[in-house]
Amino acid sequence: MTTGYSELTGDYTIDPAHSRMGFVARHAMVAKVRGSFDDFEGTLHIDGEHPENSYGRVTIQAKSIDTRNDQRDEHLRSNDFLDMANNPEITFVSTSVEQTGENTFKVTGDLTIRGVTKPVTMDFEFTGSAVDPYGNVRIGLEGTTVLNRKDWGVSWNAALEGGGVLVSEKITLEIEVSAIKNA
Repeated sequence: MTTGYSELTGDYTIDPAHSRMGFVARHAMVAKVRGSFDDFEGTLHIDGEHPENSYGRVTIQAKSIDTRNDQRDEHLRSNDFLDMANNPEITFVSTSVEQTGENTFKVTGDLTIRGVTKPVTMDFEFTGSAVDPYGNVRIGLEGTTVLNRKDWGVSWNAALEGGGVLVSEKITLEIEVSAIKNA
């Protein structure tokens, strides 16, 4: 998506079968727990000549959280964390795109979790484009950001006997997107 990629300009649909909306949290101050959301959809508008005119939107179903542990997933869906019953969706709507390098960008937008909307900025890398065996133009993007879950009202925790807490406040979001250009 570097300037000069006018052939990439257009509207895209995120391919959930080849994309990942994931996160990492520290557990008990010693180990990392990784998880993802399995049910999401999103759209992108890419302007290959003027990346600042690009934008995107993603909607994630909170109930689709998967950390490979059913008991933990049910706790994360509860009011202690995502409050899925009252807030079934997590959304991100971009508000600005800034090119920071040949293939790198800062994407700022509004992230809504538990009904609380806050601005976040994610670092993204454009990882390439290709035509798949079905004739679809695909682009790849990878992004990360670190946020404090308490900013969205996700404040449950438990103190550890030797000090510290069970779940870190800082959460790393890991986004890997394969998007297909709309016909």
